[in-house]
Amino acid sequence: MALTVYQYPKCSTCRKALAWLKAHEIEYEAVDIVTHPPSRSVLARVRELADVPMKKLFNVSGESYRNGGWKERIATIRDDEALAALAADGKLIKRPLVIADDLALVGFDAETWAAALQ
Repeated sequence: MALTVYQYPKCSTCRKALAWLKAHEIEYEAVDIVTHPPSRSVLARVRELADVPMKKLFNVSGESYRNGGWKERIATIRDDEALAALAADGKLIKRPLVIADDLALVGFDAETWAAALQ
């Protein structure tokens, strides 16, 4: 399985997730989510595969979310607008974000990752 992990090197949760992958000997390609955010189509595929509402793709504790007024905007924004905003600002995306051929994971939870990846 070709696993791509969109992560932010300064994010402690991302570092924990990558350490978890290494400890479980799972190969992956790490992509800096800030310098190379996923495209709209990748984000749409993540949402579909992970079966999550659009809000789950947003990093609700991040500065971009707060400064962009997303708490209010998220309730009324169209999906295509949300995907465009996410693709334009990697810090707006919940991380780490994992995608493979038939799998997507949003955020890091060791139990969820173990069930999905082992």
